[in-house]
Amino acid sequence: MMPLVRGTVHRLLSRTEEKQAMSIHIGVAGWSIPSALADRFPASGTHLERYGARFSAVEINSSFYRPHRRTTYERWAASVPPGFRFSVKLPKAITHERRFVDCQALLDRFAGETDGLGSKRGPVLVQLPPSFAYPGDSAERFLSDLKTTVTDDIVLEPRHASWFRPDVEHMLERQKVARVAADPARPLPAAQPGGWHRRAYFRLHGSPVMYESAYRQDAIAAHAGVVATLAMQGIDVWTIYDNTVYGAATQNAFELMDVLARQGV
Repeated sequence: MMPLVRGTVHRLLSRTEEKQAMSIHIGVAGWSIPSALADRFPASGTHLERYGARFSAVEINSSFYRPHRRTTYERWAASVPPGFRFSVKLPKAITHERRFVDCQALLDRFAGETDGLGSKRGPVLVQLPPSFAYPGDSAERFLSDLKTTVTDDIVLEPRHASWFRPDVEHMLERQKVARVAADPARPLPAAQPGGWHRRAYFRLHGSPVMYESAYRQDAIAAHAGVVATLAMQGIDVWTIYDNTVYGAATQNAFELMDVLARQGV
């Protein structure tokens, strides 16, 4: 994985301001605990309770495939500390099947369910299929509807080259929607965060084999430098590891936290 650096330059903050402004969220796509790392978690509690004792965030991907009851989200929220945050993936019925068309009823349902997370709901992840080209004005209308119905906190992961244009960047900035930075990046501009400049959301899937490979120490260190730099600019920074097949995601998340701790971040 190459270092990911945001192109926008913000004003320099004093060291005191930096500490006050920093907001860093590190976690995994899902909260399963690999047996090889079980000793790094509390011995008792549910998997989520044990996970939440060590990490500050998690990405819920199961919501992409099926709905969950509001009471389920409420139970999850009650299982983690006050500062913990859940990012939640928008259902594929909206992004992949309807493709933003005639989605209000689905948005209302998703809002009613995920409101169960309360203040612990973080960004809603809108991942688009690779074949979904930028649809013009309807994209902005949809994002506006999503913000009105569900939440102002949205991160968008487009995977078609037509989304990586200056006019789309301006639209995302206007809507305060951050564009996800992904590794591997498809297309290549997806390696960099974009859109709204107050949040950076990294989804790291493993390299060289997606979902399986662990990131090397040099890649972890390089990413830690990016996280620290962005956070010190007052940017809300999320790093979610999705190389979960063999437990590498959890290991890499611990390693990133360890590097940042050694740097005093």
